[in-house]
Amino acid sequence: MSPIKDFQITCEALNEAGTFSAGDTVIGEVTFYLTKDTHVKSLLVKAKGEAHVYWTEGSGDDSKSYSAHKRYFKDKKYLVGENAKDNKLHRGLHNFKFRLTIPHGNMPPSFKGNHGYIVYKVEAKLSRSFRMSSTAQKELDFVSKSSPCTSQCPQSGSVKKEMGGFSRGEVQMSATVDRQYFSPGDNLSVVAKICNSSSKKMRPKFKLLQKTTYHAGSSSNTSYTTLFKMVGDTIQANSEETASCKVTIPLDAMYTLSNCEIISVEYHIKVYLDISFAIDPEVVFPLVIGPYSSGACDDMGPYQAGMFGAPSYSDFPTSTFTGFSPVPIGSGYHALDPTQQGYTPSGYNNQWTQNTIPYGFSATPFMPPSVHPPATEQPPSYMYLHPNADKNG
Repeated sequence: MSPIKDFQITCEALNEAGTFSAGDTVIGEVTFYLTKDTHVKSLLVKAKGEAHVYWTEGSGDDSKSYSAHKRYFKDKKYLVGENAKDNKLHRGLHNFKFRLTIPHGNMPPSFKGNHGYIVYKVEAKLSRSFRMSSTAQKELDFVSKSSPCTSQCPQSGSVKKEMGGFSRGEVQMSATVDRQYFSPGDNLSVVAKICNSSSKKMRPKFKLLQKTTYHAGSSSNTSYTTLFKMVGDTIQANSEETASCKVTIPLDAMYTLSNCEIISVEYHIKVYLDISFAIDPEVVFPLVIGPYSSGACDDMGPYQAGMFGAPSYSDFPTSTFTGFSPVPIGSGYHALDPTQQGYTPSGYNNQWTQNTIPYGFSATPFMPPSVHPPATEQPPSYMYLHPNADKNG
């Protein structure tokens, strides 16, 4: 029977949120109780950060597995000297304090998904000759110090569609999101202005989508999760309406993940018109979800608006369309000022001018991306995805 009892590790963060970031110092303690005097080889403590993905496609003989691994850092210290001639610890309670440093660098936040993880943790290992080692570990809640973007500028985009077949006329829609950067729990306001100059009825719809992609070499595994969906009131033929929607970012929403080579998490708000027997016109806005920040950034880095564009999944031209006085529909939603001139990622001005005749257009049919329902299975355990983690150190 092992004389080592209650072997555990504790860590403390230097902030009230209990999180860790690049450059932080991890302060902790390894504690255990010995039922008798014991000779040990070493007591090692280490902090490390790593990412791993794994998934299988196909079944039976046709199945193929994909995996990738990325290590961000490792810092270790011996609390009891390695392979010393006489490391004798006396019976009783033992406490070993330690300090480990997380290096500076652009490291992604903690993440756990169906096919991978990004984990930061501290491990302790007490080794004895010809005996099983005693181990303990503590995961760290790691967040990035700098958010990808804290822009408070609105996003705007528009789309046109000419109705064909037995329908006549055209449909025009302009949509606006109040800003681009959000934190969990924030409210997101969307306004869609629709001019239905066709003979078809339609309904505006709003979706908040999370896109998660795992990469292994040249292969990838992508899934979509719908976090929110709302259907607006029916817009009759030859009418003009404004549909507004307020979305609360889920408190448990993962942060946008863009600085990991093998895992990415993106968010989009999609505004589209559900038209029977027709390809639905849509406007898609990219969103960034991250820690709370009251500031605004001038340099948006990889999240520059010009790189996003709007609509990002549409082949229809982006333009300003005007010609009616919008009227809010539904209840319980706050509509933005329809005369507000906001920032337009695509470079177009979205100011609304009254008594202006819409100009003509040509549209190329497109197919919207398929959206899969959220997975119901529980994420696999750390050891299932990476069974040789301890062996590889």
